[in-house]
Amino acid sequence: MDKLRVAVVGAGHLGSLHAKVYSAIKKKCGISLIGVCDINKKAAKEIARKYNTDYFVDYHDLLDKTDAVSIVVPTIHHHKVAKDFLKAGIHVLIEKPITRTMEEADELIELAGEKDLIIQVGHIERFNSAVRAVEPLLLKPRFIECQRLGSINKKKRIKDVGVVLDLMIHDIDIILGLVHSGVKNIEAVGISTVSDHEDLANVRLTFQNNVIADITASRVTKEETRKIRIFQEQSYILLDYMHQEAFLFQRSGKKLHKEKIKIKKKEPLKVELKSFIDCVRNGKRPMVSGQEGREALQVALDILDKINSNETIL
Repeated sequence: MDKLRVAVVGAGHLGSLHAKVYSAIKKKCGISLIGVCDINKKAAKEIARKYNTDYFVDYHDLLDKTDAVSIVVPTIHHHKVAKDFLKAGIHVLIEKPITRTMEEADELIELAGEKDLIIQVGHIERFNSAVRAVEPLLLKPRFIECQRLGSINKKKRIKDVGVVLDLMIHDIDIILGLVHSGVKNIEAVGISTVSDHEDLANVRLTFQNNVIADITASRVTKEETRKIRIFQEQSYILLDYMHQEAFLFQRSGKKLHKEKIKIKKKEPLKVELKSFIDCVRNGKRPMVSGQEGREALQVALDILDKINSNETIL
């Protein structure tokens, strides 16, 4: 099996994790980590040294050296960087959100289609072991409640976008995958506290099939919480993304019977990157393709429009 040449563009916190995973799985997956790139030469050099690869300060220098790339740069640069790699015939994994605008997303998807290339979007919760474990138990969700709370300083959260595109978009993507219906109505409020964007947001989505989803996302909360509750007839599921735990509550007479769901825990990023490599090598459609990334972006942008049009960002 020929080695697949991969690279990472972006040497921030998340980019360093991509490099770490690629380095760890390179033998098993038959890949070669060609290099790490960042305009911050010191950061790129440090990570490259740590994972025994080369460093670059201009991503254009990678265009003739790699087969697939993780793009882990600020959202404003996603379109430009991804477009250059796609034009060069290189498969891309783009961290979420796919782009800033729908026009940018559409251009990348069209370009990838023309060149028969993979676009995978980094909605990592799709690869969470707990999410995968509860999928067989999902029947017909009626109400979904999500909480994703944390600190803007924890793990050096990105600050070029607000909490909707930074955090909430994970839950938007998961919910769209559960509901399989268009959004009928959006109610939203956003609060800015430590950045120029909304740092806390609360949203209610009503879907065409009358499923309702309440989502709260915050990056100004000391404690860290990432949970989703899925209510359906006769039962509900509680899923903890952070601890990769899930519980099924089922009606038994007039009581609810609680059952812990068995989960074989795996590192989500490792599962995600292995899946990306498999898709590239075997021509498979990614679990989160450019189209799924586009759909999540559309809902996120509609939420932001609602927040701004109602002047509810305080």
